[in-house]
Amino acid sequence: MIRSALAFVIFAAFALASPAHAQLTDAQKMARNKKNVVEFYNAVLNEKNFEKAKTYVGATYIQHNPIGADGLEGIQGFINFLREKFPNNKSEIKRIFAEGSYVIVHVHAVRNPGSDERGFAIFDLFRLDDDGKVVEHWDAVQAIPDPATAKNKNGMF
Repeated sequence: MIRSALAFVIFAAFALASPAHAQLTDAQKMARNKKNVVEFYNAVLNEKNFEKAKTYVGATYIQHNPIGADGLEGIQGFINFLREKFPNNKSEIKRIFAEGSYVIVHVHAVRNPGSDERGFAIFDLFRLDDDGKVVEHWDAVQAIPDPATAKNKNGMF
């Protein structure tokens, strides 16, 4: 009888225990999510390291950029594209925001650093799962125009 009661108490304790990610406050989750997005972003865009990048990806990966494929294959394909076409590509995160399971980065990307290329202003939106893994991505990309043609002096960043 005592063994049965003890077994029940142990089972109940495990059943009622919350997963580790549920123990985090919302602020801690958003800080973790921002850190994971920065690590993922750098692994893909700057390091072009698929093995590192995939450690930040959840069970599924949904891509909303129409020229990118879903899943790890899509990420690997993009990294291969960068290695082949723009091996020196550098992307610098200028700002990062988190809200719930979403993280937004405002980025200055230059495909050929050291050239006269001004690059691109990019907003990337990522959705992360409860474990802080990237599972969905959207982006908006704008070429940086000649500052002489701008109607203001504010710049893109």
